[in-house]
Amino acid sequence: MNQVTLGTTGITTVQNAFGALPIQRISVEESTKLLRRAFEGGMRFFDTARAYSDSEEKMGVALEDLRDQIFIATKTTATTPKEFWEQLETSLRNLRTDCVDIYQFHCVNQVWRPGDGSGMYECMLEARRQGKIRHIGVTAHKLELAFDLVESGLYETLQYPLSYLASPRELELVEFCRKRNVGFIAMKGLAGGLLSNSRAIMAFMSQFDNVMPIWGIQRESELEEWLSYMDDTPMLDPETLAFIKQEQAELMGDFCRGCGYCMPCPHGITINQCARMSLMIRRAPSQAWLNERWQAEMAKVNECSECGACMKKCPYGLEIPALLRKNYADYQDVLAGRTRV
Repeated sequence: MNQVTLGTTGITTVQNAFGALPIQRISVEESTKLLRRAFEGGMRFFDTARAYSDSEEKMGVALEDLRDQIFIATKTTATTPKEFWEQLETSLRNLRTDCVDIYQFHCVNQVWRPGDGSGMYECMLEARRQGKIRHIGVTAHKLELAFDLVESGLYETLQYPLSYLASPRELELVEFCRKRNVGFIAMKGLAGGLLSNSRAIMAFMSQFDNVMPIWGIQRESELEEWLSYMDDTPMLDPETLAFIKQEQAELMGDFCRGCGYCMPCPHGITINQCARMSLMIRRAPSQAWLNERWQAEMAKVNECSECGACMKKCPYGLEIPALLRKNYADYQDVLAGRTRV
């Protein structure tokens, strides 16, 4: 397994890390077993966030006695200094530690800078001075904003979506981070669940010596798949490259990544599933997508008033009402048997 150093942080660890968002959906007992197994299998970098309900608490329970052997990254959604300190203290308490290795501004809409009047970056500096954080990071979904964040020189790490569906401009961002010595933490390596060939996904990531992929893991079977690559790291051989090119031809372009930042919808539409249902029923085929619950959810698409609220929040600039209509029409064709899954 490749080793990755995250920019100027000096954090060096295996290129196979644990994304702890999904453990909020399982019990403490299950998450403890999962996290301990991840450590036993060789994972040393664990990423969570204050916004992931009880994910931090579960990490604290599972990993407290291993704290000096692992790296922990968490995030704050704060937009005021008061919120910043409240969230940081809560995170430290939940994680059962007195210091986090990387503290990240979560899904920002601007570059927080010293002297910008917000006091936010000054909070990061003070938290580092106090020894409560070691390194300052940031996460983003907007591409050009991500470039601005790296250009600022204020952040040691950038967390941004990266998969083999990345656009040429997104690949430029990876290289820009390398040139500026900013660690790249890759989220959404499975493109929100659209990609399922983990060998191809791992092979794609392994070509970048400055990228740390964090895999969102909820089940033991998922974890074992990633751990199997510790000793058998997939490479970008001709067969894998051909597979990736086929996938890119099918999926590149405007599609919903399922991030959910468009939510909530004033009409109750589950946008981050309904706007990509056509892809899901084909790429992750399951009769569950066709049950009464999802039929009712898809029917809500008819309530869309095209108010534009979702488009204003979409970090990918998608024409969401049009995507919803297209997916609804396709879904109806599948239900009626006019097209096959």
